[in-house]
Amino acid sequence: MNTPASGYGRWGRVEFYTSFFLLAVLATVIGMRLGFDGVWRMPVLDLDLSVVAMALVLASFWFARRSRRWRLAIIAFASATQLVPMVVREPVLLVPLLGALIPVGILAGCLVALSKKGT
Repeated sequence: MNTPASGYGRWGRVEFYTSFFLLAVLATVIGMRLGFDGVWRMPVLDLDLSVVAMALVLASFWFARRSRRWRLAIIAFASATQLVPMVVREPVLLVPLLGALIPVGILAGCLVALSKKGT
């Protein structure tokens, strides 16, 4: 029952599926923002960054499928392109984002603990 998994390893599979799930969520969020641009105009910088981020996220399902570094870099870039312009325009949005760091920190701690479990 508790035999070690062969091949890719448990942590590798957790990271792989988690990063692809995050990419799918980012593609959905960015796609919805781009879709709503027809109704509520986004600033040009936001629109340009969102188009680039969407192209990278969609392309990453193909060219970053074997590279953890590329997947995480694309997730970080796409997230930043959605959050930074909004926070620069409306600094009050930083408060809920800082509050959201608490569960993210707990999740990161759990993932680190999971990665060290088998050693």
